[in-house]
Amino acid sequence: MITISTQSEQDKLWPSESGYPDQFWRSLFYFNVYRIAVGSGLITITSVFHLTSFGVYNSALFLQTTIGYVLFSIVSIFIVKKRSLDFDSQLILQVNLDILFICVMIYASGGIQSGLGVLLMVSLAGAGLISRGHLALFFASFATIGVLLEETYALLYIPGYTGQYTHAGLLSMGYFAVAWLAHQLATYALASEQLASERGSDLANMAQVNQLVIQDLQEGILVVNKDGDIKQRNAYAEKLIGVQLLADKNEHANLADNAPVLAARLATWREDTNTIFDLLRLPGSNIVVRTRFVPIEGNSRSGVVIFLEDMSRIQAQVQQLKLAALGRLTANIAHEIRNPLSSISHAAELLEEEEHTNPSHPRLIRIICDNTQRLNKIVQDVLQLNRRDMTQTETINTSEFIPTFINDFCLSEKINTEIFKLEIPESHTIIFDHGHLNQVLWNLCRNAWRHCQQQEQSIRIKLTKQEEENTACLDVFDDGPGVAPQQLKKLFEPFFTTAASGTGLGLYIAKEMCEANQASLEYIKDTVGGHFRILCKSGLKNV
Repeated sequence: MITISTQSEQDKLWPSESGYPDQFWRSLFYFNVYRIAVGSGLITITSVFHLTSFGVYNSALFLQTTIGYVLFSIVSIFIVKKRSLDFDSQLILQVNLDILFICVMIYASGGIQSGLGVLLMVSLAGAGLISRGHLALFFASFATIGVLLEETYALLYIPGYTGQYTHAGLLSMGYFAVAWLAHQLATYALASEQLASERGSDLANMAQVNQLVIQDLQEGILVVNKDGDIKQRNAYAEKLIGVQLLADKNEHANLADNAPVLAARLATWREDTNTIFDLLRLPGSNIVVRTRFVPIEGNSRSGVVIFLEDMSRIQAQVQQLKLAALGRLTANIAHEIRNPLSSISHAAELLEEEEHTNPSHPRLIRIICDNTQRLNKIVQDVLQLNRRDMTQTETINTSEFIPTFINDFCLSEKINTEIFKLEIPESHTIIFDHGHLNQVLWNLCRNAWRHCQQQEQSIRIKLTKQEEENTACLDVFDDGPGVAPQQLKKLFEPFFTTAASGTGLGLYIAKEMCEANQASLEYIKDTVGGHFRILCKSGLKNV
């Protein structure tokens, strides 16, 4: 069971004592404050204003007793704060002396007809509640004995006094009634207090369990109030948004300040809760998420829970299944296709070396060789898919990597380097797997060379830094006709190609490798010619 310990300001002033919780001691403290107030009021009324008949029989004794009562209450407060005696001993001593002082005041005021006996009812009720009822009847018995002894003493020593034993008996019955009522109320209060404590503990445990569940969810969660303040969030949401952008956990960060794109979506959703949003790439982490808004208490204008579903995790799970299937597929392809292809290719070469009486035989043999090479290329491209999960990211200096890549590409493809125009800032770095980036650019540049006008600066490679500190755009432009609108949806599908000799796996593999490096590859259709963009993580600038 998870427990949460809380301590109020009063608990800090009153250290806990074994056997009795702090509220018992605080109740005893306030009981003494009440006694001081009663005693001070009696002194003021009798000695200053002379408005009552208190102390009519012996005013000096009444005044001295009342002063002693106040002084004893003051001393009791210090004893309670120091806790030099245990709780039961202090309570018994104070209540019994309280009964003694009041009985003396009754005697000094001419007997029970003075009405001071009512004060004992208040003291008994307070003592019963403070002790949670287990000493209430004892105090009532002691008060009854005190009142009866006072009446007997007054009858013996006050001249002409008539004993009020009937009155004293009724008053004693009232003492027991008050004590019994205090006992019942204390029992009920104790049960209610215990139930409230258990419920409070359960609620605190539930709150902490909920927080632990939220923190452990593999989904970003933000709780936003109507003013746009983030009241609660989990660590995964901070990772998605960018932890360096959020305020301290003890403060209420504002959604618009830390994630303006989410704030804009929230405002749109509040206008129309039926709005369906596309996937969102968060600028801070460059992660694609699906956003979902759930109103608190069914009112979209009040608090809202924002769920951020990391699509890269889902894609990674799908990719794991895909890789497992591809592993089996490529193994079968390597065994079932490549070996027969080698035999066919070797047999075609042997046939090509022989003399042919039919002039069409060399052409047919060449068709066989060309198609076996094409099938072998398809097998090689499919085998490349297994490299997708072998990512070893590193910091790549683009001002060194891209010119070197262009030279190698032009040398391999036998084209002039003047075809390319580079717009690469000095000493800028990106985070990518070296081999993967080389293969992605090779596919993009080969497509650009095939479709461009093949003139000077027909292909342009440009690197720009996004407004966010850790995102970079690597664009590949060509001056060709671009991709036809009806072909855009199939552009990154496997085995889709417009070239007669193509395999249709180049762009598909390039996109897969970009996603393996937490990057994205997309085609930008709002430009003249062909335009592919790689959006990847930016590294630190070299100094």
